[in-house]
Amino acid sequence: MASTTTTSSISVRLQIPGNLYKAEKKNNNVGLAISNCYYHSRNGALIKLKRRRFRAIASASKSPKSLDAINGKNLNGTYVVDKKSEILTDVSVDNSPLHAYLLGKFVEDRFVYRQTFIIRSYETGPDKTATMETLMNLLQETALNHVTCSGLAGDGFGATREMSIRKLIWVVTRIHIQVQRYSCWGDVVEIDTWVDAEGKNGMRRDWIIRDYHTREIITRATSIWVIMNRETRRLCKIPEQVRHEVAPFYFHRVAIAKEKNDSDKIDKLIDQTAQTIRTGLAPRWSDMDANQHVNNVKYIGWILESVPRNVLEEYYLTSMTLEYRRECRQSNLLESMTSPTSKVDEDSKSNCIKRMADMKYTHMLRMQDDKAEIVRARTQWHYKESHDHLSI
Repeated sequence: MASTTTTSSISVRLQIPGNLYKAEKKNNNVGLAISNCYYHSRNGALIKLKRRRFRAIASASKSPKSLDAINGKNLNGTYVVDKKSEILTDVSVDNSPLHAYLLGKFVEDRFVYRQTFIIRSYETGPDKTATMETLMNLLQETALNHVTCSGLAGDGFGATREMSIRKLIWVVTRIHIQVQRYSCWGDVVEIDTWVDAEGKNGMRRDWIIRDYHTREIITRATSIWVIMNRETRRLCKIPEQVRHEVAPFYFHRVAIAKEKNDSDKIDKLIDQTAQTIRTGLAPRWSDMDANQHVNNVKYIGWILESVPRNVLEEYYLTSMTLEYRRECRQSNLLESMTSPTSKVDEDSKSNCIKRMADMKYTHMLRMQDDKAEIVRARTQWHYKESHDHLSI
């Protein structure tokens, strides 16, 4: 019988005592425990072998001439087993399902998915608080994990199994977010998300962000999603099979009351009406998502490129509405346009005479070559000094 030889590798996990730095002159043996072994097959699959126990002993015949001292004890690179300490210990294998590491859970009879996040240093801006892009990314991450943990996920980016079979994907057409207070580096936030039907062929997804410790609601957001064919890039109706999948998860609740939601149409900007136009904005490869177009969160940074510098420094962005018109690819060059809409009326009951009026701006991203619209947006800004609850 002919035999074949395959190349493989074995990776081991070494369990090293925490007091390895300690040394004694009497014994130079080093004891190591190998707890788990994994075999990497030729096709790249990771196979866990039967649990075995090994003991590796390393010894030195001579002590080096020069010895270093740590905590008053000589160190010669070896370790003496302390009779009172245990070297070989069993390492339990964690067989928890993958979704357990997402730190999310279902609440309210599984209609609401809840997840916690800590604000990282690289997710904050010049004022040391989380940016609008950070908030949008956290909302998107929670939504994707909601689909995954619900058991509906297919092989697409947030698509269900029936959608994957039909080569369909979700695309957002409108999103509105209201920020009461921005979190700082190290703060922990809790995000709730749920879905509901929106008309005949849309789905609405809402979010609420709370401060994990105070339970204060600091952000509310709502969005509308439709289905697109992954290959033709055309919008289409929701197939009944897909509707049957998602309908059991519909939850009739809104994060933003209808009278407080920004549902008005956003005006189109042109060269004559735009106060500022920033050209030559180029999407990078890293801006592309799994659906082969620019991630919708990336547009926020380009929109803010044409906002006056003094507004970025002196005001907080507290409300943003985005209307997505068409996709953007890496090969497209973009233009960012901004124009002030108005100053928000001051509260007549306010006793703060020096309070500066809040600002509203209209924005648009378009292709640089043919001027085709990509995104329209509307933002509202609050003056920092008159909103201490937003400051660090």
